[in-house]
Amino acid sequence: MGQDPGGRPNLHFSVLGPVRAWRGEQQLPTGSPQQRALLAALLLRGGHTATAPELVDALWGEEPPEAAVAALRTYASRLRKAFGPDADALVSESGGYAIRIPHDGLDAARAERLAGEAEKARGRGDRAAARELIDEALDHWDGEPLAGLPGPYAETQRTRLEEWRLQLIETRLDIDLETGHHAEAISELTALTAAHPLRERLRGLLMLALYRSGRQAEALAVYADTRRLLADELGIDPSAELGELHQGILQADSALAAAPAGGQRGDPAREPSVVRPAQLPATVADFTGRTAFVGELGEQLATAEGRIMAVSAVAGIGGVGKTTLAVHVAHAARDHFPDGQLYVDLQGAGARAAEPEAVLGAFLRALGTPDAAIPDAVDERAALYRSTLDGRRVLVLLDNARDAAQVRPLLPGTEGCAALITSRTRMVDLAGAHLLDLDVMSPEEALQLFTKIVSEERVAGERDAALDVVAACGFLPLAIRIAASRLAARRTWTVSVLAAKLADERRRLDELQAGDLAVRATFELGYAQLEPQQARAFRLLGLADGPDISLAAAAAVLDLDVFDTEELLESLVDTSLLESAAPGRYRYHDLVRLYARACAGVTHAEGHGRDEQPPQGAEGPAEREAALSRLLDFYLATAARVYALERPGDRLIEHVHRAKHAGLEFVDRREALDWLYREAECLLACVSQSTSPPMLERAGDLLLTTKDLAESGANSRRYEEAATAVRDAAAAVGADKVEGRALTILTHVNSMAGKFDEADDAARRAFTLGRLTNDRVPSCEAPNDRGIIALYQSRLEDAEKYLLQALDAFRADANGPGEASALCNLSRVHLATGRTDSAIELAQQGIAIYDRMGLALRLANGRYALGMALGHGGQTSEAISRLSEALLVFRESRQRLWEGMTLFRLAEVHLAARKSAQAASHAELALAVLRDVGGDWRRANVLRVLGEALEGIGQADRARACWQEALNIFERLGSPEAEDVTRLLAPIAAA
Repeated sequence: MGQDPGGRPNLHFSVLGPVRAWRGEQQLPTGSPQQRALLAALLLRGGHTATAPELVDALWGEEPPEAAVAALRTYASRLRKAFGPDADALVSESGGYAIRIPHDGLDAARAERLAGEAEKARGRGDRAAARELIDEALDHWDGEPLAGLPGPYAETQRTRLEEWRLQLIETRLDIDLETGHHAEAISELTALTAAHPLRERLRGLLMLALYRSGRQAEALAVYADTRRLLADELGIDPSAELGELHQGILQADSALAAAPAGGQRGDPAREPSVVRPAQLPATVADFTGRTAFVGELGEQLATAEGRIMAVSAVAGIGGVGKTTLAVHVAHAARDHFPDGQLYVDLQGAGARAAEPEAVLGAFLRALGTPDAAIPDAVDERAALYRSTLDGRRVLVLLDNARDAAQVRPLLPGTEGCAALITSRTRMVDLAGAHLLDLDVMSPEEALQLFTKIVSEERVAGERDAALDVVAACGFLPLAIRIAASRLAARRTWTVSVLAAKLADERRRLDELQAGDLAVRATFELGYAQLEPQQARAFRLLGLADGPDISLAAAAAVLDLDVFDTEELLESLVDTSLLESAAPGRYRYHDLVRLYARACAGVTHAEGHGRDEQPPQGAEGPAEREAALSRLLDFYLATAARVYALERPGDRLIEHVHRAKHAGLEFVDRREALDWLYREAECLLACVSQSTSPPMLERAGDLLLTTKDLAESGANSRRYEEAATAVRDAAAAVGADKVEGRALTILTHVNSMAGKFDEADDAARRAFTLGRLTNDRVPSCEAPNDRGIIALYQSRLEDAEKYLLQALDAFRADANGPGEASALCNLSRVHLATGRTDSAIELAQQGIAIYDRMGLALRLANGRYALGMALGHGGQTSEAISRLSEALLVFRESRQRLWEGMTLFRLAEVHLAARKSAQAASHAELALAVLRDVGGDWRRANVLRVLGEALEGIGQADRARACWQEALNIFERLGSPEAEDVTRLLAPIAAA
């Protein structure tokens, strides 16, 4: 945010999300919620003084504490202390306080300025600039404004700021319609009208967008939906403005399709601007040699016009300069691609290569496609990508590709475009590609590169030593560049000093056998300078498989306290052997990680990729396993704390392995969940890495305590992979208890994904192993899971039998939450067999147990079951209340599967109450939430209900489309629900 006149970083603040304060890039502590509420109240007054009575009323309303004024003084004092040298920004005057900062020091003020500029741009006809400015303003929102702040003032301002955000969104969408982007706006408007069903402006924009897209019937249906909704909820009719729009659509008023006044269609000033991405990384100033390769690739790109997709693939070992060459050639060819250049690092050399669907999403956004118009499926994204590039001349640089399969969906496929690919593997299976193998530099080129970096003056008198250096680097460009940069930064060194440091052949790899480890000699230059404790940390931290590692986890690996660990890690960052990914998080470059493992003595059998003698100072197998064991213990202990906070009283914690590490402690559930989802990738990587017999049981227990990840959507696939790895490892060594628990986990995973046959088979085997090993976990969980699976498959007698069995098992284990879960599930069986009264009673019994134990999340599961039962019993209002309560908890707990299913149940209740508009709104939201979790069977059920809701508001065509998609899914899965959908489609087919 800049500096003050004295060169000191300015204070700046945010209120469009959590209330936070920074000095420059440093975030400052802002204290308790009440203290932050005071800060927000002062910030939102724009520098004007607020008196003590005004502030007391803002923070506490009509019931302030006796010492309210004293508390204000305390909060103000603490804020001044947090501001440090900027304490004078908080001033005391006229019996009150004020905060005086530059206007742009507050995110809301910056957003207000941008919104004002957008209004001016729109007024002068520059709609593209106006839209860009509004987007920039909206980017300042970071979740709920004034998140977590108490007090009436905060609540009022929260409402105001959210209303302002919606107004900006409406303005942006209005501009989209003015500039011909009506088709792209429909998806976003559908979601917004579902989220804000009573907001007529959004309804009007959706009607106009549908009409301009040739969907007149749907536009009219939106009005019917709106009219019914307003009558049901508020007892009023739509506004006159919306009514006039409705009449215009009915009459096919040409004015609705005409260009805005003051411009005609095709007027360049009114047309949406064409986005021309320019994503190429900067080329290096000291690019050297490669003349033949530059000419060959340049010729390929220069002749791309008039050809169907020129594709060139450059292959070579890591560090050979593929990216540098490709970027240099791409910059030289920019004039041949006037419509833009796209770039992506596909991370093919790492453990987590970029997924094509994610890359396609980023490319489509860069080409100007709104998020709402980007489809989910990779094939659909690829098709839209090719369509978007049709008629354009765009160069696509796909860097660091894993293989041809990763690349194929990303190829333009249209005349005039070209793709330039770099990879460590030769893509012989990429049809039509011009293949080029890039070798190491010639000695002359290597010396030229070294000289350019170090300087001619320093190399001139030591040419032989310089040749020794580049030879020791294997003529590999990356190694040469790193070595030369080190020398350039050390003015007291001579070239001979560097050559002597590289003279030991034990520190170099044979270039012909090096493969991906060809830069090892370069990394050794830094590693050799480390102190013993630094070197140990460098070696051990490289053992962990996660994408990065937190400070606390690193402390566990190293068996040190957090302060000593941070000092060590920051010193490694200074040597460039470790990167600081974010405050408190660290990561290795993929090749550096491999080198660190080699230094730790990891052999081919342990995943290093080479059989060799461990280097001096390397850890033995026992030491390496101990380090990873400490990491596993840290994750297990901390995950158990998260589980206990989420599910107090749950007996699972007493059945899992007790870790030696204490784990982290959390203030509340939110902080605990933040940790869980932030650490998900690292934690699951640790599980997959911990399948040796000494750690296998703890790995399985870690999965049990992190089952929330299976239901989150974002981590479901990775969670399943980890569970499968544990199951296979347990089966291989005859660890029946661990295998039974892993099968219990996979039962849950498969059930969440709608793969019920696989889930039932896993549960059956888990139960058998549970009985064999006298393990309470699968013995209780398996029949509970089998009961709900049988319910989903309409095997109601089996469902009741299994759930009664589960109920007995949970009671024998004195597991209150488990007992309540079985009762709630049994409630659903009674409901499905027409026993509504007993269904309600069973759900209430389950809720009573959850309530008594203070289980917020599990209580939501109980309310979900009760809401279903009440809905079937005709108690609509009570059903909606219970389901809405459950929905809030599921959202707060980030349980996307249950959030989506609760929205679906709300849609069912509204549909049964003949409130089709509300049903459609909730069903649309359910589809959006369940997009990445829950499986096709659940999606088909939502589509069935959405179709019925759409039919209820007169949208028969959309209803039929929904039912047809649902029928296709049910028939593919062999589900009995196909018959119900066929009956729904029958009257339409007959008509």
